[in-house]
Amino acid sequence: MEEDNRGKQLEEAIIENYKQEEDMMILVFAQWCINHGLEPEELYRVAYPHQDSNERLLRVRKLTVSREEAGDIPLDTVLGVLSMFGNEDLAMVVSEAAASLSSERK
Repeated sequence: MEEDNRGKQLEEAIIENYKQEEDMMILVFAQWCINHGLEPEELYRVAYPHQDSNERLLRVRKLTVSREEAGDIPLDTVLGVLSMFGNEDLAMVVSEAAASLSSERK
């Protein structure tokens, strides 16, 4: 019985750790968008048009800071964390947005 309880506690700790890491991924994505004058919710909608708004994105977005306050986030970092969590569609939309941004600067 005690082993079952320990196993359940370990499972809960793993799930909580994953959620925290996933929130960090969302924050990196959202802050990268803010830094480039893009709306995270819009990019998310493009990547996942059949989903309702992402409550976690809305919640984590409140932790973003202004472009001036934020440090630079390299595109490779954003794409890496998105891929790590299986957000390939969103990574593709971010890549397209980044390509569009760099072509606008030329």
